[in-house]
Amino acid sequence: MAGSSNQAAKNLALFLSFLLIALAVEGRQVGITGKSDANLVCSSVYGAELGDTCLGVAEEFKLTAVEFGDLNPNMNCNAIFVGQWLCVAGSA
Repeated sequence: MAGSSNQAAKNLALFLSFLLIALAVEGRQVGITGKSDANLVCSSVYGAELGDTCLGVAEEFKLTAVEFGDLNPNMNCNAIFVGQWLCVAGSA
């Protein structure tokens, strides 16, 4: 029974994390570079996995560092977490 309770708590935490990320993405207005991302259109996302880096994800999806940064203007590459949605295709 305790295992089921722990799994339910983990599932709830994962869902709430996703919801928080979705709300943050929807509410962002200005990226770190100061460029407005109001015209950002993300057509494909990737859920970060353990050990992912910005450069590694960019290379995996054949993006330059600049393209990846333009698609993810509020990204803190020093704090990527498992399950974080990263935009890997679209237009900025």
